[in-house]
Amino acid sequence: MSAEYQVQQLPISDIAAKFGTPLYVYDGNILQQVYQELRGLLTDHVDLFYSLKANPNISIVHLLLQMGARAEVCSLTELHTALQAGAAPENIIFLGPGKSDEELLACIQNGIYAIVCESFQELDRIEMIAAGEGRVVPVALRVNPSFAVKGSRLTMGGKPRQFGMDEEMVLQGRDRLSRYSHVDVMGLHVYMGTRMLEVEPIVQNTRHILELADRMEEKLDIRLRMVDVGGGLGVPYHDGEQPLSIKELTAQLNPLFEAFRHSHQDTRLIMELGRYLVGTGGMLVSRALYVKESYGESFVVTDGGTNCHMAAVGTGSYVKRNFPIASLTRYSDVPRFEYNITGPLCTPNDVVGKRVQLPSVEPGDLIGVFHSGAYGPTASPTHFLSHGSPAEVLVIDGEAHLIRERDIPQDLLDKQRLIRVSVPQ
Repeated sequence: MSAEYQVQQLPISDIAAKFGTPLYVYDGNILQQVYQELRGLLTDHVDLFYSLKANPNISIVHLLLQMGARAEVCSLTELHTALQAGAAPENIIFLGPGKSDEELLACIQNGIYAIVCESFQELDRIEMIAAGEGRVVPVALRVNPSFAVKGSRLTMGGKPRQFGMDEEMVLQGRDRLSRYSHVDVMGLHVYMGTRMLEVEPIVQNTRHILELADRMEEKLDIRLRMVDVGGGLGVPYHDGEQPLSIKELTAQLNPLFEAFRHSHQDTRLIMELGRYLVGTGGMLVSRALYVKESYGESFVVTDGGTNCHMAAVGTGSYVKRNFPIASLTRYSDVPRFEYNITGPLCTPNDVVGKRVQLPSVEPGDLIGVFHSGAYGPTASPTHFLSHGSPAEVLVIDGEAHLIRERDIPQDLLDKQRLIRVSVPQ
């Protein structure tokens, strides 16, 4: 007899029946385990900041804040989300290469820990707005360093990028920085890449950033009160990828951080993490609507496609590589058949998984895309074909809670304005 998938002993069919499909289900136990393991192994000298971009749901943010995480935000709404979720302003940093005056003003008025500045033009804007508010604003400089580290699935620095300020430009900017009277340059931020699954590149990256901090202090004649080494810790998505060894990583990082802290007693060390903290704790649950054959291949057409899970498309990859996908209805059955998993969209690109090995699938079965807790609905074209955003559910202490309502047609129509015109016949 087939056994279905359970989340904290709750049958997935019960969750789907109560909240409908497609939906995202987050396992609070996994979210807590991931954070607590890292926090327990990493030296206390480093603060962990959660990057809301990975999953900005206010309940997810609140859960991580309750465990001790701080907040890294990149938009006005993310700033409001962090504050409403319980983040203290002194534990919030704001990033982004294109901050608006409204966002900068909100950062200043709320007294956040630091604005991470990405250009001299932005420094000029902060200076002007801060002067108008009669304040001196703490600012960290995001530096695009001269070095590049291998091992990142997406490189963010070490080459021409819209992010940050080139290292040489910063190190030669002592005179320019001295002209600001309402900007307090107090920190360094470097983010080299993301989805790192190997220990050595992360360690090498961190070592270079700490050395850059020393060069900045010497060249600019400042004392850094904050050094943010980024993060980029990855989770395995595809066949052949192995989880990052946090035990091995922290064993090599801790001595670097402790040596730096020894010579920089007043410097706050920050590591920012998004995908790593929430990625493995969530999955997309969709329902099979039809099972069909086409030119010798089998297709499962579900109600949750790439409009809900754009990351599953494999954007930027030459070859489509599948996320972990399973039959949740027949979770204990041996996979014997090969299916292409698609969604309801009118485009051939709506393919969630290609040639996925599953047990026999029938209409009504539930299909799960695992490791989907990061960059799910918020990084997907949820308005394509006007489907709207799926529901989101968080399971805590064996109870499923709705943490985002599913969009209904009126939700999308309410934002639109019908202008009635008369057209000559």
